[in-house]
Amino acid sequence: MAAARTNAQIVGALATLTNIVARDNQPGRESEMRLKRFMRQKPPTFTGGYNPDGAHKWLKEVEIIFEAMGCSEAGKTTLGTYVLCEEANNWWKNAKQRLGAGGVAIPWGMFKREFLVKYFPVDVKNKKVVEFMELKHGNLSVADYSARGSS
Repeated sequence: MAAARTNAQIVGALATLTNIVARDNQPGRESEMRLKRFMRQKPPTFTGGYNPDGAHKWLKEVEIIFEAMGCSEAGKTTLGTYVLCEEANNWWKNAKQRLGAGGVAIPWGMFKREFLVKYFPVDVKNKKVVEFMELKHGNLSVADYSARGSS
């Protein structure tokens, strides 16, 4: 009688384990777990509008999280766009239709390029480069200081 009860307990335990494994291996479960891990890192949100410095900072901060998590290119796009809000989220919905027609996964590099075109325009980028080149280190400009150090 004790052996029969023990066997029944083993069968019950195995059935429970089978259900747990089946639940954890459901399609989408991995994505859900990755999203939870990402959100535990408290990623910044980005709302859009004219904020080139904020856009650049947002991009750098989410990329630090992606690196720590070992995200794939497509995973980066999914997670990064999850924390776009308001105007930036509306922009992304439209861009995604244009870029990912036919259900094609959009790699992070493509997202990043489009994001920077929209939120970190070329004229702002050029202005930042000029500002950097005009910085001084002592009496030397950064360009002169850099050239001097490499010769």
